Amino acid sequence: MPPPADIVKVAIEWPGAFPKLMEIDQKKPLSAIIKEVCEGWSVPNHDNYALQNADATNFYITEKNRNDIKNGSILRLTKSPASTAQELHERIQSSSMDAKLEALKDLATSSRDITFAQEFINLDGITLLTQMVESGTERYQKLQKIMKPCFGDLLSFTLTAFVELMDHGIISWDTFSVAFIKKIASYVNKSAMDTAVLQRSLAILESMVLNSQDLYQKVAQEITIGQLIPHLQGSDQDIQTYTIAVINALFLKAPEEKRQFDENSASILDCPLTEMAHILAQKQLRSIILTNVIRSPKPINEEMAHQLYVLQVLTFNLLEDRMMTKMDPQDQAQRDIIFELRRIAFDVECDSNNSGSIEKRKSMYTRDYKKLGFINHVNPAVDFTQIPPGMLALDNMLYFARHHQDAYIRIVLENSSREDKHECPFGRSSIELTKMLCEILKVGELPSENCHEFHPMFFTHDRAFEEFFCICIQLLNKTWKEMRATSEDFNKVMQVVREQIMRALTAKPNSLDQFKSRLQNLSYTEILKLRQSERMNQEDFQSRPILELREKIQPEIMELIKQQRLNRLCEGTCFRKISSRRRQDKFWYCRLSPNHKVLHYGDLEESPQGEVPHDSLQDKLPVADIKAVVTGKDCPHMKEKGALKQNKEVLELAFSVLYESDEYLNFIAPDKHEYCVWTDGLNALLGKEMTSEFTKSDMDTLLSMEMKLRLLDLENIQIPEAPPPIPKEPSNYDFVYDCN
Repeated sequence: MPPPADIVKVAIEWPGAFPKLMEIDQKKPLSAIIKEVCEGWSVPNHDNYALQNADATNFYITEKNRNDIKNGSILRLTKSPASTAQELHERIQSSSMDAKLEALKDLATSSRDITFAQEFINLDGITLLTQMVESGTERYQKLQKIMKPCFGDLLSFTLTAFVELMDHGIISWDTFSVAFIKKIASYVNKSAMDTAVLQRSLAILESMVLNSQDLYQKVAQEITIGQLIPHLQGSDQDIQTYTIAVINALFLKAPEEKRQFDENSASILDCPLTEMAHILAQKQLRSIILTNVIRSPKPINEEMAHQLYVLQVLTFNLLEDRMMTKMDPQDQAQRDIIFELRRIAFDVECDSNNSGSIEKRKSMYTRDYKKLGFINHVNPAVDFTQIPPGMLALDNMLYFARHHQDAYIRIVLENSSREDKHECPFGRSSIELTKMLCEILKVGELPSENCHEFHPMFFTHDRAFEEFFCICIQLLNKTWKEMRATSEDFNKVMQVVREQIMRALTAKPNSLDQFKSRLQNLSYTEILKLRQSERMNQEDFQSRPILELREKIQPEIMELIKQQRLNRLCEGTCFRKISSRRRQDKFWYCRLSPNHKVLHYGDLEESPQGEVPHDSLQDKLPVADIKAVVTGKDCPHMKEKGALKQNKEVLELAFSVLYESDEYLNFIAPDKHEYCVWTDGLNALLGKEMTSEFTKSDMDTLLSMEMKLRLLDLENIQIPEAPPPIPKEPSNYDFVYDCN
């Protein structure tokens, strides 16, 4: 008979005692359960105690989250959040530097739990921390030279606790003083500052700007783009990421209305979007990011990719004003742009008022405007009253005509000489293409919180959108000729061009030239081939019998992947030991026993050449003793002193095995592949799901191959169990043709 649904079987720990197995009735009040646990260990004053998860999170169990407890969970009896908050509140005010440091370290860890955070904030803990930042640390300034590491840790843990507490959204950001903002800004503006302090300071400034328009004004008075630029020129990608995040926040919250602006000032205060962009251009932000971030030898991590995507979106959103501005047919300055397009195309001087009759000049203009491909031959200004793309289309056309004059003239004259039904209308095409590019790049839309799709090529040119247009308008003309299109085929051509652009962007070209080269390989003929190939691959794969076969095969493939992971663990891996300060050339080796019951591990003097035998690995960990596998920032060795200085690449390769009472075996994988192999293998040993990206990739590949094999019509041909023998090498290689 299955146990009642409201009964959860757990283990509860208490320091100095054996864990207690008990059943928790979810219908009973949590206070009654805590009382029962305390009485079992003869612990008085049960009101001062609480239960918390005994995993890396250490989150408290409350009436709100108690239903998340699963069978087999390990809990811990500990002091209540209120008691812990009161204790830490007193400890962080200690006169002893060491005691204060340990208290702040514990506070930074505990503040991740919203239950504790609420209690600490109720004690006016946020005010205490801000006072410590504003003035409390001043008395340690004299000691900074002789105790610099300690001072840096003291401040970094203070700021870390502050960030964690504020992330819960319990109190408003609008409550902070100018003195606090000035102090945080001073840490950012200093040329030499502890990395962890700089990270937290940048994170605080970003949150201030994003969460309060009033604080945006105050932060903008203290921070300049010139002071942020040096942080981008360093080698720490985390600092670069936080710096770009602050710039994005200032960019995002910049007021749209026009205000008085002094170009000689570097301040961002009261700076509208277009002037903000002007400052960024003056400081050569794009080229600095391109050189020091995008083209850096270090791979771009996920968070940096997101911030670059946000900056890309915000930069393109500067085009929204022109995109949504209609042309005024009566505005002579705007009409002069159209006259300039005509002059460049046909190399004619603007006629004076005395040259010919008005009717003759109108007839000549109408003829030329028709050759330029405008819809309204008499008054082309009307073509630009559609929004979007509005005046942005005319801006693009003028840029193309001036900066790529030969290509512009060639396109116009080519189409002027074609028959009317086969000419590609440059004017109409430019307007529709500009509208399409705005849709593709989502001009005017706010950046997504989860997107990481930035395009490196847009950081290679100060006028990236205009250059993008110039490449695409030439592509459109080329595709029009390849399709032998007529005016009736205009929409079909635009669909093909959109597909060509999207496919080329998918390859993430590093430069506009690479993008152009990619388009050369995506001719109309190639697009037709790709469409046909994709249709064949997708044909019948969504039918019910195929889906049922897929579901049947999937467990077999997953079991195959599981065996592969376990086999790799049996082969073992050499791990490098990494301290909190620098990389040490010390190694250790870990491997799984062939019966999958024991992990053997031990230290090595140097990286081994081949496998290490079991008998040379002195330490053992029974798999049955493993309680959990934690990854990333939940790992103990990512939380230790100085762990805030660990770069994100190391963080993404970290995992730990929890066994016994708070004992861990800590790993830093040599690369992403080994990280996925080991975390998958350890989870498989514990009977948990394998969730790494490599498992998904392997599943897709193997499942696709198996499906295709099973769907082959083999006509009673038997597939041999063993592969055919490799043929002997030929007596000579004269048949090989050397392409060089």
